Amino acid sequence: MSEAIHFYWRPGCPFCSMLRRSLDKRGITTIDHDIWSDPNAAAVVRQFANGNETVPTVVIGDTGFVNPSAKTVEEYLAKHAPHLL
Repeated sequence: MSEAIHFYWRPGCPFCSMLRRSLDKRGITTIDHDIWSDPNAAAVVRQFANGNETVPTVVIGDTGFVNPSAKTVEEYLAKHAPHLL
């Protein structure tokens, strides 16, 4: 994974939409991946979600968060990757 914030989502997912809005409000920029149109993205999500395609999933470096709050993402970034804030 590259040194960036990767946001894995799928169309119609209300939890994805809520997290996207919360991250946007905090000014957190992500690289977005639609798991329904990108099989490689779906495979990444399965690695972090015990074989499931649970979204939203956020991956930063080697760390993944399945259905996190924006606060969780922001706190992780502040501690481990402040340059991405």
